[in-house]
Amino acid sequence: MHELTLRDITVDNILLQYHGAHIGNDIVLVDDFKRLPMTNDTGRMQCLLMAVCLKGTARYTVDTTERTVHANDLIIISNNQKVSSKWFSDDCEGIGIILSYSFFHEIVKNIHEMSSLFIFARFNPVYALHEEEIKHILTYYDLIKKMVAHTEHHFRKETVQSLISTMIYDLSNAMYRAQNKAGYRSTSAEKIFTEFIHLVEGHFRMHRKLGWYGEQLCITPKYLYGAVKSVSNITPTDWIDNYVILEIKLLLKNTTKSIKEIAQEMNFSSQSFLGKYFKERTSMSPKDYRQS
Repeated sequence: MHELTLRDITVDNILLQYHGAHIGNDIVLVDDFKRLPMTNDTGRMQCLLMAVCLKGTARYTVDTTERTVHANDLIIISNNQKVSSKWFSDDCEGIGIILSYSFFHEIVKNIHEMSSLFIFARFNPVYALHEEEIKHILTYYDLIKKMVAHTEHHFRKETVQSLISTMIYDLSNAMYRAQNKAGYRSTSAEKIFTEFIHLVEGHFRMHRKLGWYGEQLCITPKYLYGAVKSVSNITPTDWIDNYVILEIKLLLKNTTKSIKEIAQEMNFSSQSFLGKYFKERTSMSPKDYRQS
């Protein structure tokens, strides 16, 4: 029951406290590292944070493990991770970018290796950046900030998305270095979780039953449930539902397909079944969501 009382850290909630440059509820730019949306009270991320410490030191707790961030370090905190900030040095400075999970998902959903790196980041959220990488990140950040402010630009959001995608590729090189560093060994549960997510990414449109994923991994649904929950604090069924709901939302907002066509594309037996599934998980009908 305790988990239900955790404060959700969403883009909307962040904008109530921090009035930085932003586009809707998709992206927020944070110029002051100390004003990142964490407090001593533990919250659950319902978005993704990428932040770079430029000076000083900070300490965070991510999924009960304390992490220290030094100058020139990157920290990534992913959707559904539990986080709190513990301490900042007086000279601590840095920048951050906060993305809604749907916005981030649009960027990386078809890039297999990229999603693998961000799964790795759930267990290893802090990375040392080279001086040249810091310069690149600051250049990207400045370009992104200028484009966010360019409200008359017809393709503002798409251009920002492209810039962030390029920046993520650059950041991912540091993650790749850490992942391939001698001595790193993932646990059996982490391996199962990674394989499960890759399966979900490729098959969530056709398969929503946990048993199917267990069969592909040659393990029982109970064992799969335990491994995924122990690693991510989220049940495998919730992971599948998250992917399905995100895709339905994207199709509702970004295409002119009818709800019946979306139901067929997502392998629902009928439009009404999709409507029931969607409303149970979002408290909105597909039609209401499309019009919101």
